[in-house]
Amino acid sequence: MKYAEFKALNMFRQQEYLAGHGRLLAERREDSFRLQLFAVADFYAEQWCEYDNEHLLFIHLFRHPAGLRDYLPAIRLPRDL
Repeated sequence: MKYAEFKALNMFRQQEYLAGHGRLLAERREDSFRLQLFAVADFYAEQWCEYDNEHLLFIHLFRHPAGLRDYLPAIRLPRDL
């Protein structure tokens, strides 16, 4: 799925798509939030949840590699790349 198609989905459909088709690259904690970084086709998706109860707050999309900066120490690249 391309960026524009994904962006047109509502947040809960985006979450479902990430769970089924996104490639989880890294996770991190920021204050009281758990952030998960996914790679999808031609973009990245950062899923923000409340740390204690997994309640989805929003999904931030980006394409520029500069958005990966905070994740670089934690990124796990798949073996099949």
